[in-house]
Amino acid sequence: MKESLRVLIADDEPIIREGIREAVNWQALGMTVVAEAEDGEEALELALQHSINILLVDLNMPIMNGISVIKHVRSQLPKCKIVIITGYDEFNYAQEALRLNVSDYILKPANPVQLQTLLEKVRNDLKADLKQEEFVKLASTQINKNIGLLREQLFYDLLDGKSSEEEAFEQLQFLGLPIKSPKQIGVIQSPEYYANKLVVTGDDNQLISIALEKLILGELEHFEKIFIRDYSGCMLILLWDSINEEKMMRIGKRAKEELKITIHSCFEPLKKDISSIPVAYQACKQIIEQDSSISPVVRRARDYIFEHFFEPSITLEKAAESLQVSPVYLSRIFKQELGISFVSLVTNLRVKKAISLLNSTDFSILEIAEKVGYDTQHYFSTAFKKVMGVSPNQYRKTPI
Repeated sequence: MKESLRVLIADDEPIIREGIREAVNWQALGMTVVAEAEDGEEALELALQHSINILLVDLNMPIMNGISVIKHVRSQLPKCKIVIITGYDEFNYAQEALRLNVSDYILKPANPVQLQTLLEKVRNDLKADLKQEEFVKLASTQINKNIGLLREQLFYDLLDGKSSEEEAFEQLQFLGLPIKSPKQIGVIQSPEYYANKLVVTGDDNQLISIALEKLILGELEHFEKIFIRDYSGCMLILLWDSINEEKMMRIGKRAKEELKITIHSCFEPLKKDISSIPVAYQACKQIIEQDSSISPVVRRARDYIFEHFFEPSITLEKAAESLQVSPVYLSRIFKQELGISFVSLVTNLRVKKAISLLNSTDFSILEIAEKVGYDTQHYFSTAFKKVMGVSPNQYRKTPI
């Protein structure tokens, strides 16, 4: 048996309360009069005590008038339906109450037929509200269950340029993501598993794939993102915060050490708004394709630079020694495959790191020089100016 709707009758005149109570068959309506009140303060107390569903309230009551009662009940029991009891001489007052989103009003003395009809309408409204609430709850549950799939579909739509900025922002809000353009798109590929060069098969391949995904998501745990795999098997990440070079290197290093695989990754900034996502994605794919064609010795040399560029002692000769190749060979093949010299890449990485420190810390120029691998401030400033066109001090004063 369904629970009866709880009703409170609040009026300072006992005869009015009795008239309303005796005017209709409450049980037939699925309602129970749980309490009666003769002043506004008592009405509010009883309403909250019984968590009433329906309040029939006189506007002109002692201690606390009906308007005040309605305001408090509306605030603390927002689902409660309110019917005001009023006389002809209080009709202007009743109009003010109607603006507080009450369901209806009845005139004193209560007409049994009109009261019955009004209460049936209120009951039906409550049932409709309950159905709507259940529908919203069910829809919310289904959305939460499928939030990952919905986010993935949005990502695919953005990659294909199917969503306008306005549509995308609406979907971002709906899916609980930041309502602004993302800052970066990333593409990660492991050639052993995704570039038709499988070296393991079956369950092992699946396990390593899952482990790599877990590793990446763990490293990016605190980043607002959407993560998917594209149709070729690459892992794609849409980020609302940019990740730095150190984070990219850490992901690659962990993949190599823990999973024994090599990954290629590219993270491109979105230069405009959401509409620039397809272009940035294609740029990443192209860079990774080029990266995949690099010889193992050049890749190891580049990794060596990424890991040691901040050390003052890094040299081409040391890198060649660690790779067991001649410096002349390494210099030639490095420039040939990457289009940049060993020394230039070291310098670029140092300057990039220095820019990050200039923008985000109060370190002195000397301290920054030492942190990025230069023995002297003068040597650092010279290298920085050659790349950026301004000295570190000038850059800090007016970042470009």
